[in-house]
Amino acid sequence: MKTEQAQPVIIVGITGSIAAYKAAEIVSRLVKAGCEVHVTMTHGAREFITPLTLATLSRHPVLSDVFDEQPGWKPGHIEIADRASLLLIAPATANVIAELACGTAAHPATEIALATLAPVLIAPAMNGKMWLHAATQTNVATLRARGVEFIGPEEGMLACGYEGIGRLWNVEEIVVRALEIVSVKGKAKC
Repeated sequence: MKTEQAQPVIIVGITGSIAAYKAAEIVSRLVKAGCEVHVTMTHGAREFITPLTLATLSRHPVLSDVFDEQPGWKPGHIEIADRASLLLIAPATANVIAELACGTAAHPATEIALATLAPVLIAPAMNGKMWLHAATQTNVATLRARGVEFIGPEEGMLACGYEGIGRLWNVEEIVVRALEIVSVKGKAKC
């Protein structure tokens, strides 16, 4: 008798990058693939895209402040960290990458990162000079050494007007990689 596998739980962390609007498509595609998706946003991300949009697409409340969590004996960010199959941070700013490398927990996305045993996939998006800065590259190397996977960034026209590396990786490829990570035996389906 075949047992049904539990639905993967993907936490999508969205940070304050102009590319935050692309997270709506990521969330939508993950839900359509059959994943249970929960969204956490930094306050900066809320300047680019609304929690209502992401709550509607994910079909779950958006967590952007630990003090907004629903009452209960177990903090919501810990509960979701325990259930996570994957933490996907897309887009990830240089600031959030630095916070993750230093182990700070200034908002639910970084709190979940510290509390989960699930794999972490980061899709950076920032100005190319910020990406190539020695501090950012050191932070990326630190996170990679801890087992965090990065997808991107890619080269192209940046929102700041520069051409170069720093664009959020292709949304479809981010989704495919996320699905590969949570899949059984490499099948890219939830």
